[in-house]
This record gives sequence, C-alpha cells and structure tokens, in this order.
Amino acid sequence: MAQNSINTNVGALIALQNLNQTNRDLNVAQNRVNTGLKVATAKDNGAVFGIAATQKAEMSALDAVKQSMQRGQSIVDVALAAGDTVMSALSELKSLAVAIADAPRALADPADPASEMVLGESGKKLVADFEALTKEIHMALAGATFDGVNLFKKQTADLKVIYGTKPGETFQLKALAEDATADIFKFGSTATTPPAPRVVGEYDQATGAWSPLAQGTKAEVDAKLGFYSVANVEKALAGFTDTLAQIGTKSKSIDRQITYLGKLQDSLETGVGNLIDADLAKESAKLTALQTKQQLGVQALSIANQGPSIILKLFQ
Repeated sequence: MAQNSINTNVGALIALQNLNQTNRDLNVAQNRVNTGLKVATAKDNGAVFGIAATQKAEMSALDAVKQSMQRGQSIVDVALAAGDTVMSALSELKSLAVAIADAPRALADPADPASEMVLGESGKKLVADFEALTKEIHMALAGATFDGVNLFKKQTADLKVIYGTKPGETFQLKALAEDATADIFKFGSTATTPPAPRVVGEYDQATGAWSPLAQGTKAEVDAKLGFYSVANVEKALAGFTDTLAQIGTKSKSIDRQITYLGKLQDSLETGVGNLIDADLAKESAKLTALQTKQQLGVQALSIANQGPSIILKLFQ
C-alpha cells in the first residue's frame, strides 16, 4: 500500500478505530459509575445476569416466607400471653378447690331438719369464686386471637405457616385433630355448638362463654363439687402446662427460623452483589484514564486527517 496516498488515509482509519474503542470503553465505565453495577443488563453478561435475576427472585420470595413466619410468631406470642393469665388463675383455682372440699354444708330449709344438706353461705362464696375464675380462663382462651387465628380454639383445617420457598415447606402450629383447649376447663359443663343457645352447664369454646352446673339440690351440689375437686384442677393444670410447653417449643422454632431467614437473605444479597456490583474506586480511576485517552485520540485523529494536505507541499 502506498504510504503517501490521498485516497486512503491509513493513519486516520487507525486513529478512528482507536477513538471508537475508547468511546465504547468510556460509555461502559460511565454506565458502571452511574448505576453502581458492572452487570446491569443481560447485554453486559448474560450468564451472570441470569444467575443474579434468579437469586433476586428467591430473595423476594423469602420476604413472603418471612412475613408468614412473623405472622405465626405473633399468633404464638398472643397465645403465650393468654397462657400466663390462665396459669395465674389456675394457681388460685387449686387453693379454692382445696377450700371447697372442706366447705361446710347447711340445711336447704333451716326450719326443716329433714331438708337436704346443701352448701352453706361460705361454701357458696367459694364456689362463686371458683366459677368466676373459670369464666375468666375461658374468656382469656377465646380472646387470644391474632389476625383471626386462635391457637386455643378448635381448627377447621391444619394451621400452618410457610418456612421455605419450595412446595410443602410448611410449619404446623396446630393440627385439625387437636381439641379446643377450653375442653380442659369444662369442670362438668358440656360443649355447645353454635348457634345453639347456651344453657346451664354448657360452654362455647369459640366465644369463651361458660355456664356452671346447677346447685339447687344435694345431688346437684355433690355432682358440682365432684367436678371442682383438687384432682380435676391438677388434671387441668397438667393438661394446660403441656399445651403451653408445646406452644413455647414452637415459638422457639419460629424464632430460629426467622433468624435463619434473615441470615439467608443477607448471604444471597452479598452473593448477588459480588456478581453484579461494580468496584466504584476502580471504575472512577478507569473513567479518568479513558477521558484522557479520549482527548489524546481526538488529537491523534486530527493529526492523521492533516496527512493528505501535507502531500500538496510536494508539488509546490
């Protein structure tokens, strides 16, 4: 190829190629500085972009999982709070049951020595206290509701929360087969099914209503005091303690899972950042160098473009 040609300016072509490459590199560096990402689109790196997109979707799904677990934690916390109230009432119930067992009897009709022996005034007061506490227990159990869910009530389906993003990754809070906790504290009353009206000697686990047995006759008093015995209170205490222990264990499990989810999300975020985040210190230095290189490239192209005009001097 002729070195001195007015048809082909090799120097200008080379200078233009280098300037174009510098401009492309400069655009890449500017985009990385502007976005903070070295892989912002699939055009930058298809494989890495695909991996990052998948992990971002997983992180978003874990947010929903965490919300489900936090909802479950709130349900459990409300149940434990109600459980403290019930345990306090049970302590008093036992002392009342001991006193009721020794409650004095009195004639139903003081004027008739042959009348039945029923509860005396002090005994009636003890029984009234016992029944008031039992009603408080039933109300506390029915009121332990969060977002429409109550662990102490009979469930219409297995109560579960999600602990993972894969199908079937659920944590069971209460099974369908488990009875209502109110059944532990019936003390002779029988369960009623809404909307049937509540009568004497019935309770409703859904609303917390509890009605004691009648005590008008000696037979009714004997039956009632048999249900208000120390043995029955201890049985209720053991049953409810077991229920609280199970709820407490589930609370710890949920706590650990929520902590794990937080750490997993942090790890995924760090991993995605390692793949797509730009080193801004490095990109800033590169940007400065490319800007200088661009200026030199423009000057080199200008000098190369002056080459053909120099040939004219050969003919002067």
